[in-house]
Amino acid sequence: MTSLSDLTDDYAFLDADDRYRLLIDLGKALEPMPDALKTDATLVRGCSAAVWVYPMVRDDGTLHFLADSNAAITKGIIALVLLTVQDRAPGEILATDIEGALAPFDLRNQLSSNRTQGIPNMIALIRATAERYAG
Repeated sequence: MTSLSDLTDDYAFLDADDRYRLLIDLGKALEPMPDALKTDATLVRGCSAAVWVYPMVRDDGTLHFLADSNAAITKGIIALVLLTVQDRAPGEILATDIEGALAPFDLRNQLSSNRTQGIPNMIALIRATAERYAG
């Protein structure tokens, strides 16, 4: 999987259309989320598109998130967020400046506000999950 820093470097050189394509490609590369996990309980509130996030604790204590959306561009944003936290220890996730890591992508200016309004809710859900498992 591509690292966030590699993506940041590539993204800086792309025009708006190519940035959309990059986000859509990232979304397509997301690990598939079984439909059975797409329930009201895993639905992230406040997103214009439907977004589901299902956290799992791995044997080594790291957190692994399955996520999906019914909108291609939103799915790409989810993939970006997951690049900052996927398969990390809860304490490491809590110490990660997710918003700071996403800042170079300037999502607020790239996308309409209704596409980005759910991002803080998704990040809050990831942090709340990490807090629950940080021991």
